[in-house]
Amino acid sequence: MGRPAKYPEEFKREAVELYRSSDRPRVEVAKSLGISDGSLAAWVKQAREADEPGALTADERSELEALRKENKELRMDREILRKAAAYFARETNR
Repeated sequence: MGRPAKYPEEFKREAVELYRSSDRPRVEVAKSLGISDGSLAAWVKQAREADEPGALTADERSELEALRKENKELRMDREILRKAAAYFARETNR
């Protein structure tokens, strides 16, 4: 299990909203909230990805990657079986 989140989701959302509605640089907003610029940058990026229509979550991307890998393996299995069936069909016709 991962470590628990240091900041509540509500705080993260409010920090991102404060940054978006402010004319101040991200570093300055982060400093005023007592958080690192890296944390705020990550939250802003996360919020931007969530705002994009059709954007995948991390879990969805992980699942998509696993499904693509499985699909590739199944295609290879099918091709092997197709070739084996053709081989045995030729052998039984002799």
